[in-house]
Amino acid sequence: MSDTLTLTKELIRRASLTPDDAGCQQLLIKRLEKLGFVIENLRFDDVDNLWARRGTAAPLFVFAGHTDVVPTGDVNKWTHPPFDAIEENGFLYGRGAADMKSGLAAMVVACEQFVQENPNHNGSIAFLITSDEEGVAKNGTVKVVEHLQARNEHMDWCLVGEPSSTEKIGDVVKNGRRGSLGAILTVHGIQGHVAYPHLAKNPIHLVAPLLAELTAKEWDQGNEFFPPTSLQISNINAGTGVTNVIPAQIEIQFNLRYSTEITHEQIQSFIISLLEKHALNYDIEWGHSGFPFLTDSGELVSATQAAIEEICNYSTELSTAGGTSDGRFIAPTGTQVLELGPVNATIHKIDECVKSADLDQLMQIYQRILEKLLIN
Repeated sequence: MSDTLTLTKELIRRASLTPDDAGCQQLLIKRLEKLGFVIENLRFDDVDNLWARRGTAAPLFVFAGHTDVVPTGDVNKWTHPPFDAIEENGFLYGRGAADMKSGLAAMVVACEQFVQENPNHNGSIAFLITSDEEGVAKNGTVKVVEHLQARNEHMDWCLVGEPSSTEKIGDVVKNGRRGSLGAILTVHGIQGHVAYPHLAKNPIHLVAPLLAELTAKEWDQGNEFFPPTSLQISNINAGTGVTNVIPAQIEIQFNLRYSTEITHEQIQSFIISLLEKHALNYDIEWGHSGFPFLTDSGELVSATQAAIEEICNYSTELSTAGGTSDGRFIAPTGTQVLELGPVNATIHKIDECVKSADLDQLMQIYQRILEKLLIN
């Protein structure tokens, strides 16, 4: 059994549901300390974070990731218990197998191999690990980044181990992510009997023209790296549960995933102007969870593309598709950020799994990237 597979199993067996780290970081710390990493345990509120660094010189290469996992869902629907880390027919099953405990294991083992072969490498290597990525993400990576900035500690390159691959390891690398702006819009009316509409004011009817205009809006046309900005309504709630009452209000939840062609301030300004245009009595609560970021070129992109080509014998696709990641907190510091990890076909699903053979291949890619960036 490979070291990468063994460590992945050990991590999966720790039921680290957000924000509980369940001892995963201590498992990593024991291995990193043997390599000469200086360990900092950074706990913010109920979240455990790890900053581990080997060396003090620039440039600084950082592996970033998270130990927390999403809930399992109905455990009776799993083929194997979700925290038993069972191998079957060439696959390793378990919650977090793909997202992202195999990525963490591959990072650590790659670093062990690299340091053993290159103890006097250039620059420094660090690990930024949190247990708050799958949750509200307020006391995790964002707080660690603030902590590092406060003491002028700068990351040059950051590789996030999120499951980026689509069909085979390294076929897709995320070199950016769209921004995310959410909103809860409440439109107020006057409750009344449906037989006497002149004595009421139906907020559903009032908001319908606005929603038609809002969903038809072309925000931008995207660019060579990003698709066009997209608005999606995720929930609408109104009414008392009966057919003969006009409701007093309607609540609408929506989210925009936006490109670098527009800012969240511009989006908010347009929506407010639209609400005023339709003369609605409303309240709106905004939730901005991440700016768009892009690493379109540079040493990290070149090293990663070359490493995948050499290890896998195929080229990788750079993509900004998908949801948000903690890369959104790191990129604004001027760091080159990429996401490269396992195949993402089963993440957050029942029977989450990875191909056992993929793990060492991913580890070898990580090791090759280190060699390209930190060896002359």
